[in-house]
Amino acid sequence: MFGIGCECFYWNRVSEFYPLHPQPFSLPSPLPPWPQGQGFGMGRICLGEIEVLKITEFECIWSCTQLSGKTAGVSFYRPVGIPEGFFSLGHYCQPNDQPLRGYVLVARDVAATRPEDGHIHDRLVESPALRKPLSYILIWSTDSHHDGCVYIWLPNPPLGYKAMGFVVTDNPNEPDLEEGRCVRADLTEDCETCDMILDMDSSSLNYALRVWNTRPCERGILCQGVSVGTFFCSTHLSSDDELNIACLKNLDSTLHAMPNLDQIHALIKHYGPTVFFHPDEVYMPSSVPWFFKNGALLYRNGKDKGEPIDSRGSNLPCGGMNDREFWIDLPDDDDERNNIKSGNIESAELYIHVKPALGGTFTDIVMWVFCPFNGPATIKAGLVNISMNKIGEHVSDWEHFTLRLSNFTGELWSIYFSQHSGGGWVDTYNLEFIEGNRPIVYSSKDGHASFPHPGSYIEGSSKFSIGVRNDAAKSNYFVDSSTKYEIIAAEYLGDGVVTEPHWLQYMRDWGPTIVYDSRSEIDKIIRHLPFFVRFSVETLFELFPTEIYGEEGPTGPKEKDNWLWDERC
Repeated sequence: MFGIGCECFYWNRVSEFYPLHPQPFSLPSPLPPWPQGQGFGMGRICLGEIEVLKITEFECIWSCTQLSGKTAGVSFYRPVGIPEGFFSLGHYCQPNDQPLRGYVLVARDVAATRPEDGHIHDRLVESPALRKPLSYILIWSTDSHHDGCVYIWLPNPPLGYKAMGFVVTDNPNEPDLEEGRCVRADLTEDCETCDMILDMDSSSLNYALRVWNTRPCERGILCQGVSVGTFFCSTHLSSDDELNIACLKNLDSTLHAMPNLDQIHALIKHYGPTVFFHPDEVYMPSSVPWFFKNGALLYRNGKDKGEPIDSRGSNLPCGGMNDREFWIDLPDDDDERNNIKSGNIESAELYIHVKPALGGTFTDIVMWVFCPFNGPATIKAGLVNISMNKIGEHVSDWEHFTLRLSNFTGELWSIYFSQHSGGGWVDTYNLEFIEGNRPIVYSSKDGHASFPHPGSYIEGSSKFSIGVRNDAAKSNYFVDSSTKYEIIAAEYLGDGVVTEPHWLQYMRDWGPTIVYDSRSEIDKIIRHLPFFVRFSVETLFELFPTEIYGEEGPTGPKEKDNWLWDERC
């Protein structure tokens, strides 16, 4: 072992001090047999000329640990158990402080196995889908003359082909050309870096290295990019340049690996989270029909009186764009307004949009929660909590979380927790579960943002210890999405399989826009701050999410960016 500069990195393949290698993660319960279908859960997915398998078993090639720092380092892995006829596209890397939870795709040339078609065979002789690299280029290495040697190689692809990932060895010999394959360029998509895995800046000693996960640049319902699961690394400490690796492209327009309707119901039954609301929650969820039946009114610009809305929303204007000509508001009567603001958890259900992700190799089950009213915000300023009178309020609140499932096996891979204008993905090993493989989702008090664990979450400026407080806790108020749900859209299934509710086509505001003077409430916050951290009103406005200023009703699910595109992170 040896240190690198003042960072005190230690490199080894087997640690004598504590276990470096993460243990594999598995869900709390075994997966059930899924209903029969076309290609979902079959373990293999055809992308056109290429068929891929997901490998989750690895052999550790090399590990590093930063003993004097805050991180536990990373490990590099080679996929094992690759079936005959399939080839590696690259190796895998992940941090040591989390369970072994990842995959890489291995591939075979489907068309090359059908030489009986002379035309196809002749073309494949010249341009097969997969080809061996011409050589390997050494990107980075370190050699302690002990057991801490590592070499990271980039495949040098033939003309018209692209590399999918890097190869790691523990010796200076160039990797065997037979070990991996490059992919014909027209079967690939551009990829980008995400989620930095390792950041080691010791450039003065020529040891600089950064490692990232990768993902397709374009991600959404109509996008074809497929994540290979490999990593990208650079010695330039920047990922701004065009990457010299790519991801795969799904050219099979049938999306045969996506679940059918029976399989969707089975997935929701098996994985449907229980959504817990805060014990002090005042503004509960409800079903959309309950909201309409209990007095919600449709207003049109230029008219003073609102129109009652049919329980199905059949009299709502549908389609088009949000021209601000229509909006929904609460009843005029105070008692009726207060009643509808409180919601009705008994009627509440999750509204589900099912869509392909990452080129149809994953399924996203997006679960929308509707609340008739979003309560005022609580501002945390240091040790002081300040309840607002108006800031943060609006009629109707649409929040969501997204389950991402592997189409190879049907395994729950991660959940996206939406939090107002932001959010993030959480891997399954960091979730709480209830009754088998059903996760728990915590909805924050008044604002209904979703979180994976109970606690108090601050959205704002960590530097100044000031922001909007989101409190999440378990209570007797909950909705079980595995039984209380309605599938509202699954476009890939084709016309007529899922009937979208009429209210889903309403593209206008679900609440009125009311601009009020926030200065008095902002002044209230400033008065509670110590003198040395006081801000101007204008500066304080910049520290909070913009949606808490004014009272503006949100648009419905189909108007959100994530309806057609991936989650924003």
